[in-house]
Amino acid sequence: MSDATIIGLGPMGYALASLLIDAGKTVTLWNRTADKAQPLIARGATLAASPAAALSASPATLICVLDYAAAEAILSGKDLPSTIQNRLIVNLGTGGPDEAKRLESYIHQHAGRYLDGAIQAAPSQMGRDDTPLFVSGRRGHFGEAESLLRHFAGNLIYLGEKVDAAAHMDLATLSYVYGSYAGFLHGANIAKATGIDVATYGQLVNAISPSFGAFFQYEANAIASDDFHATESPLRISIPAVRRILRTSEQLKINTEMPALVDGWLQRADAQGLADEELAALIKVLQPRVAEAVA
Repeated sequence: MSDATIIGLGPMGYALASLLIDAGKTVTLWNRTADKAQPLIARGATLAASPAAALSASPATLICVLDYAAAEAILSGKDLPSTIQNRLIVNLGTGGPDEAKRLESYIHQHAGRYLDGAIQAAPSQMGRDDTPLFVSGRRGHFGEAESLLRHFAGNLIYLGEKVDAAAHMDLATLSYVYGSYAGFLHGANIAKATGIDVATYGQLVNAISPSFGAFFQYEANAIASDDFHATESPLRISIPAVRRILRTSEQLKINTEMPALVDGWLQRADAQGLADEELAALIKVLQPRVAEAVA
């Protein structure tokens, strides 16, 4: 048997297979388009004739296809249900928490073992010491896969036995990414509207990002401990700061949706008497909506 099977040879799946080959592992491949496997075959990988043959070839199979629907279609194909038995399957595709739970249920129904994963990097960033990979599922299954997964990501993070934890954390971190990017784009609009060099603005954003990352971690600790005693950044400082961004954006006649949103949160926080608490207390304004969503 080979050490591992890779199903799906898009840019990410190809990168995963390449890393295993570099590490001296024997690798079996399957992809809808067989031609994509040829460079890897030239380096020693084996191409399976079918998904069932691919699963049978290794104790562990990593699936890296477009989404859960594609993974489910492959795993429900001819001869697949019986082949799943006694196999460890790690899905590294893109999807939501409900899909992760559904796929785990399907794998367990057919006596297989399952882990759900979320990659937080581009294909070219795989294999580094700081590459993050979230994984959730039964602890014993993680122990079985850990050494294999560390070939892909030095920053391998096991989030527990709830199989949807990786998908939820993926959504949480992507919320940070897209929220930050919204602010970045608004800043780029200010720069363009006022004649500031946007490339210089980008350099400054890069330079300040590590310190603000540390600040966000501090704020996360405040939220986790439910201790909003102001020690770093009292919320009252941000109320006029965001209002200045909003008013200036109105004067520049650029899009105001992002600062208007945050300004609205801060005004509600001020009205609730949170101004002298740590900025992290702003989450109290958002929590009712979170509670409703969970309910």
